[in-house]
Amino acid sequence: MTAAPGPSPNSPEISGISAEQQKARIPKAAVQRRTLRVLMSAQVVAGVGMGSMISSGGLLVEHLSGSQATAGLATTLATLGAALLSVPLAALSRARGRRTGLGAGWLIAAAGALTVPLAAGAGLLPVTLLGMLLIGAASAANLQSRYAATDLAEPRARAGALSLVVWSTTLGSVLGPNLSGPGAVLARPLGLPDAAGTFVFSVVAFLLGWLIIHTGLRPDPLLLAQEQEQEQEQEQEQPAPSAPHERKEGFAARMRTALRHVAASPAALTGLAALVLGHAVMVSVMTMTPVHLAHEGASLSIVGFTVSLHVAGMYALSPLVGRAADRFGRVPVILLGQVVYVAATLLAGTAGNRQWAVAAGLFLLGAGWSCATVAGSTLLSESVDAAHRPEVQGMSDTLMNLVGAAGGALSGALTAVYGYGGLNAAAAVLALPVGALALWFSLRTRSTR
Repeated sequence: MTAAPGPSPNSPEISGISAEQQKARIPKAAVQRRTLRVLMSAQVVAGVGMGSMISSGGLLVEHLSGSQATAGLATTLATLGAALLSVPLAALSRARGRRTGLGAGWLIAAAGALTVPLAAGAGLLPVTLLGMLLIGAASAANLQSRYAATDLAEPRARAGALSLVVWSTTLGSVLGPNLSGPGAVLARPLGLPDAAGTFVFSVVAFLLGWLIIHTGLRPDPLLLAQEQEQEQEQEQEQPAPSAPHERKEGFAARMRTALRHVAASPAALTGLAALVLGHAVMVSVMTMTPVHLAHEGASLSIVGFTVSLHVAGMYALSPLVGRAADRFGRVPVILLGQVVYVAATLLAGTAGNRQWAVAAGLFLLGAGWSCATVAGSTLLSESVDAAHRPEVQGMSDTLMNLVGAAGGALSGALTAVYGYGGLNAAAAVLALPVGALALWFSLRTRSTR
């Protein structure tokens, strides 16, 4: 007499049982495979909405304000929105699971994407900018999805799992900006500015991302990982610390708590530095590269090709970076990223009017970001306990976005005073403390062993 087969991960009854019961019925490896498929699917679909906003947000703000100087507000506010929402969404994930936290991010982004065309059609610039701020939730959900890929991953495969979710963003990032033309066609019969049409696609994309997460991310990987860690600690007669008061903390208190946990771990501190400063290098140089190319007489097609190469460097190579981080270690790949950053800024900063050199430098800039982000995210995530991991991850995303926004804002002033070469030199300096910290941590670990 054979036992009746248990329900598959697709079974509706799975979502209604406890984590302990889920583990008894579904192998951990099967849950992890399903989690990766769901996360990657959501990234592909929702990434289209993010790409649409990047290509049209500045044009729409410029149209409404009549000032080219305000065009950058679209990206700035979306970045600030991601910074403000990262920690609350992470706290929601900690309390209710990844399905709730990530789903809330995509729903908030959908509300923002709906607000933008409605406000733009009425000529309401402040409300349009509010919509841009809410769209920042998409970036927060996008970044936190990579961490969700590591919740149940085996140590030897964490970087690879994270890199696959990063890689899946490639398709949406490439497709989204190409919807400007169809968006304009859609906008005209609706009485909207041409640049507002792509946000209709963004609404649909973000809602589809929410639907995929809401229906597919069962059982929840973070809740399952927390349950497993608590059971392991109980078996070792070390009860898991319960901290219900932390869930009631405000934004600033959660940031301080997360920073304390990172400061207590040299590994986590190294990962955080790689993420935050590496993001500042990438954003500051990337922000002014299209302007530099235009001043050097490059056509729009050359500018677009350069940006595409940069995106390819960021996302397309991430599976290779993940394999390298799993095989050779997180710190060596972080160090490699800093070397690539210096090479990228040297090549782009000394390019002058050689457009091929700028394009090659931007590709390397994206590759350096991939090394720093994949390896740094993995090192940070595995260096803190599951109970505080979501807040630490949310804090890192908040700092990434805040520093990225500052880098983008300062890059124009640096270029105006010191030129494009001076901007690249300043960005290269940011790679030095990360390299020094990674070397110190590597030597410290070897001496301890």
